[in-house]
Amino acid sequence: MKETITGVVEIRPQTLQRLEREIKDIPDFRKNIKNFLEKSTTELLEIILGGAINLNCSDIHIEPFEVKAKLRTRIDGILQDVLFIEEKIYRALLSRIKLISGLKLNITKSPQDGRFSILTPQEIEVRTSTLPAERGESIVLRILNPKSLIELEKLGLREDLLSIFEREIKRPNGMIIVTGPTGSGKTTTLYAFLKKIQNPEIKIITIEDPIEYHLEGVSQTQVNPEENYDFANGLQSIMRQDPDVILVGEIRDIDTTKIALQAALTGHLVLSTLHTNDAPGTIPRLIDLGADPATVAAAINFVVAQRLLRRICQKCAKFEKISQKEIEDFKKVFEVFPKTVKIPPITKNLKIPKAKGCKFCNFTGFRGRKGVFEAFLIDEKIQKLILKKAPIFELKNQAIQNGMVTMQQSALIDVISGITTLEEVERVVS
Repeated sequence: MKETITGVVEIRPQTLQRLEREIKDIPDFRKNIKNFLEKSTTELLEIILGGAINLNCSDIHIEPFEVKAKLRTRIDGILQDVLFIEEKIYRALLSRIKLISGLKLNITKSPQDGRFSILTPQEIEVRTSTLPAERGESIVLRILNPKSLIELEKLGLREDLLSIFEREIKRPNGMIIVTGPTGSGKTTTLYAFLKKIQNPEIKIITIEDPIEYHLEGVSQTQVNPEENYDFANGLQSIMRQDPDVILVGEIRDIDTTKIALQAALTGHLVLSTLHTNDAPGTIPRLIDLGADPATVAAAINFVVAQRLLRRICQKCAKFEKISQKEIEDFKKVFEVFPKTVKIPPITKNLKIPKAKGCKFCNFTGFRGRKGVFEAFLIDEKIQKLILKKAPIFELKNQAIQNGMVTMQQSALIDVISGITTLEEVERVVS
């Protein structure tokens, strides 16, 4: 690994090529790391980072215990054990990671956040977090690989939803809100929106915490609370920059809420995220934050909730006929369902996938993930419910009457379409 300046490291092309040949799964990854445990810390970190990138890991966790530390990686949203490393190696890795991340080596009792870049043929950002633990400091490296940025068409949308998404992001003003828990793919969806609409004729500005991926042709800015630059006053400054489209990383307080809604009413398309359990819960959440119901009703165009489901491994998946009880359960879920959305027929001959596990999928039974969505448009009927501060169940019932496919229905469509398993749906969507 060649280091140029603090915070920037380069993995040699020949090393990347070797890792690509040799690391196909977690056992391969473990074997490669073991071969470098007695090498220099720099070389060991090179193998850990390069191997994790090759396996499409989103995070690397190094957790200290009494005499050893555990190395784990998150693949497709699930943590997987790699191996235990000796305490002296853990200490050396901790110091090395702190150094390249711009963290203070002598601070061990307080959490720290930093970042560094990996220079491969494509630059990859890594966010570093250290947290005091009983036996040392827990380290998490979040790998922000630009290849995770995908086109709108590759999010896993049904045809009916894709056409709505494409239409709504072309509107000149109003707000689109994407909701879901941390790690549900909200940022990926918003960036897919920006990639779709970006062109030289419009100005797009983002305010994020932090900037996760760099987008060509988009002006990106990052909040800095220490300098009194937060979402609210940052958004006020953005409004003076004559933007056409504004992306607000997250709506989390009344000031940001009011300014974002006002921007949506004054000729801007505003994209943002919010933490709610489902799409209809977005409206009461905004009102709870202090937004005026009349402003919410007028400003919001479209609300999306999403989760990420693991795809069944195509190399080892097995398919089994569904039971009579499962047939009845499926039919009950789809009792109220828009006729315009086509799904495979639910009959006794229907077969659904079951996870098995092989080397190709790291013996998990799954390989890759896709989005599962619940979305509704704000029409006159929804606006009337917003104005009277209707509870979530009324908003949800009206959205369903308007043709919204619920999160549960969307996920079960993926099951009967052979994309994922019932167990995965229960884990993610409940």
